[in-house]
Amino acid sequence: MKSKLNIIFAGTPEFAVAPLRALLATKHTVCAVYTQPDRPAGRGRKLTASPVKQLALEHGIPVHQPASLKSAEEQARLQGLQADLMVVVAYGLILPPPVLEAPRLGCVNIHASLLPRWRGAAPLQRAILAGDTETGITIMQMDAGLDTGAMLARVSCPILPDDTTQTLHDRLAALGAQTLLPVLEQLENGTAQATKQDDSLACYAAKIDKAEAVIDWSRPAVELERKVRAFNPWPVARSQLGETPLHVWAARVVAGDAGQQSPGTILSAGKEGIDVATGSGILRLLQLQVPGGRPMPVADFLNAHRDWVTTGILFKPKNGS
Repeated sequence: MKSKLNIIFAGTPEFAVAPLRALLATKHTVCAVYTQPDRPAGRGRKLTASPVKQLALEHGIPVHQPASLKSAEEQARLQGLQADLMVVVAYGLILPPPVLEAPRLGCVNIHASLLPRWRGAAPLQRAILAGDTETGITIMQMDAGLDTGAMLARVSCPILPDDTTQTLHDRLAALGAQTLLPVLEQLENGTAQATKQDDSLACYAAKIDKAEAVIDWSRPAVELERKVRAFNPWPVARSQLGETPLHVWAARVVAGDAGQQSPGTILSAGKEGIDVATGSGILRLLQLQVPGGRPMPVADFLNAHRDWVTTGILFKPKNGS
């Protein structure tokens, strides 16, 4: 009978929950979970445990939440766990060399892209913004670089025309969990094969800045539609109609010509959507939200705010919002 692996799991957000849940269903032992310190959340700004911590506590797994792994004390604590392997999924802390070297089989990372494309913090959003039609999961052996380690598994997933970051996130979280389990078996029996990344093909998925979510109506409609999908559910694409800020949760490009209308001009408004002129083409807004309200389909939005939306009114340009 094959021996169990003694595994440290390091992860923080919802994306890391499916892989941890999958590990807990195997013969292997999760000896400890590392996750980010509790953060204020919600309107009351109450300290809230990460999704990974919540799952770990449900299963009685010891949880460690250091603010950093750079101190000799924290590194000694981790080394004392005598782990065979560390599985890292969107943990959010840099692993110094002593941590990377502590487990017998090293550290592996589940990354939400087809490396070497989209190394970095926001691979899902950057893939949608770039108009990629494919992404996937890469499991790599971690090294000191940023997502530069040798690849142990690489599985593709299509980006559908209506995918948002949320829908893609959910599919890739499940795919990451599914892809991890065979890699564990290969590492355990010594058959894992690592493939070096081609650094010449690498590109960087920079962290999302909330300012990127402001809609610049002078850009092409196809680009703005990707922005709306990429920033759903966070930070949500936004603009301003008169003095009222609006979040745009869903939109799509429609056929037609805005003629000589200035970008940001409302061309028509009905239950199918609000059509807005852009720098090239027409963007139809499908789901909107006002401050303090909930996202609502355009038909409901117009019922509540018909007086705001008149053909010819101009959304504020980016530099005026």
